[in-house]
Amino acid sequence: MAVQLVNLRGVLEDEAEELRALLREHDIDFYETPPGNWGISLPALWLRDHRRLAEARALVEDYQARRAAHAREEYERQAATGHHRTLLHEARERPLRLVFYGAVIGLVLYVSIKPFVSLGG
Repeated sequence: MAVQLVNLRGVLEDEAEELRALLREHDIDFYETPPGNWGISLPALWLRDHRRLAEARALVEDYQARRAAHAREEYERQAATGHHRTLLHEARERPLRLVFYGAVIGLVLYVSIKPFVSLGG
């Protein structure tokens, strides 16, 4: 009987591909279910043989710990050199995008609040 190993909802494609490669490398038989046309199905990796679940989970947990450590190191390296992305960096690189998003946010706020403000007047 098949058993779910990893829920892939919200998982980056490179991470999902690395998980697939890890399972193939260790000859663990699995299959994948896609999210479907509207994204309402469960995207996941499933094991065909439930007896290898403990082994597969250990591999996935080890992989995720290594990936988290690598991401933490990258974050700390960027923090040490002062290369974190901020709103100011985005504004300098893409000022029109910032103006556009600001206008859209302002329009949504206006449309949301306008009916309540006109009731009082």
